[in-house]
Amino acid sequence: MNDKPPSDRPNLLTYIIVLIVVAIVVIVVLALLGPSVGNVFSGSGNNL
Repeated sequence: MNDKPPSDRPNLLTYIIVLIVVAIVVIVVLALLGPSVGNVFSGSGNNL
C-alpha cells in the first residue's frame, strides 16, 4: 500500500464518488436484470 501516513481527515470526496459509482452500477444491474432477479428471489423465498 502507500507509505504515507493516514490523513487526519478522511477523503470524503473520494468516498462520495465511490458511493455514486456503486449506486449507478446497482441501478443499471437492477434495471437490466430486475425481472429475472426478482423471479429468483421469489422462488428461493418460497423454498425457504
